[in-house]
Amino acid sequence: MCKLVQTLNAETMTKKIMLLFLLAGTLLQGCKQEVYQWRGTHRDGIFHETDLLDHWPEDGPELLWTFEGLGRGYAAPVVTHDKIFINGEAEGKAFLFALDLEGNQLWKSPNGTEFVGEGFSSTYPGARSTPTVLDRRVYATSGMGQIACFKASDGEALWTVNITDYLDGEVGYFGYSESVAVDDKHVYCFPGGQSTNLAALDRITGKKAWTQSALRDTFAYGSPVLFDHHGQNLLMFTSRHHLMVVDPGNGKLLSSYKLEGYEYDGEHCNTPAYSDGSIYFVGNDIPGQGAFKVELSEDGKEIKELWRNPEIKNNFGGLVAVDGSLFTTVKGNRLVFLDPESGAV
Repeated sequence: MCKLVQTLNAETMTKKIMLLFLLAGTLLQGCKQEVYQWRGTHRDGIFHETDLLDHWPEDGPELLWTFEGLGRGYAAPVVTHDKIFINGEAEGKAFLFALDLEGNQLWKSPNGTEFVGEGFSSTYPGARSTPTVLDRRVYATSGMGQIACFKASDGEALWTVNITDYLDGEVGYFGYSESVAVDDKHVYCFPGGQSTNLAALDRITGKKAWTQSALRDTFAYGSPVLFDHHGQNLLMFTSRHHLMVVDPGNGKLLSSYKLEGYEYDGEHCNTPAYSDGSIYFVGNDIPGQGAFKVELSEDGKEIKELWRNPEIKNNFGGLVAVDGSLFTTVKGNRLVFLDPESGAV
């Protein structure tokens, strides 16, 4: 009898342990790690912060700290729960900086040469993109197209790839400005070359996962966006002449939308926004669509224009879509709100 009870207890304990492992595995699969990146968690410019000020203090907010030494550029920081990461420049070299939340430098790691330009573009030198952070790794790009993966803890470089050498890409006249998109498997980028228009790198090793010639279109200055569309993971890019939707698993082009007109020095710099089955974008081309909203079919293989407003032009001021409405800025530093049905101001 004692042996029987011991056997039953052992079997029960084994089943409980197995059940715990199964539950833990299920929970881990369901808990997607947060990505800290350009324009927030979903790259849509929406931040779900609380306890915001109702009004600005008369003398402005209190200055808590400053940090000098980032050099020239236009890069934006990314803020995690315990660190700040930002690209910087020093004497023509690219660096990734890590600060604590009190503004103290933790480390500084080189990332090849930085963009300094020539002719007119030399008036806009320096760092350009925002790092992407996932799972204790930081993915940063230089203005000359070097993509690197660093350890978040100490800045050790785990791998580096150059889009011109490794991916047959092309650095734009105003530098490589893309903030790469990252998921559990890949780092997604737009090299802009004829043979390698779009590319995905293994996020752990930096090796090519896939490359696609897609529409063989040249560079723009926006950034790719990963989004969930009716339970399907999709990826969108902007090139000089197109908005493209692709399968992130293999880079296959699913659908595209022609960006009409093209103005040199007015290249597309905004990142498109996805919301509830629709894609929003604002360009600066003359002539061109200006601001537009398109609907993506459920399978992602068709794009239908819902409205456009050619009077709304914005080169790099950004856009946010909320409840079907578009918010963006136009000349004269005016914030405009566009009707969800017609696109009228």
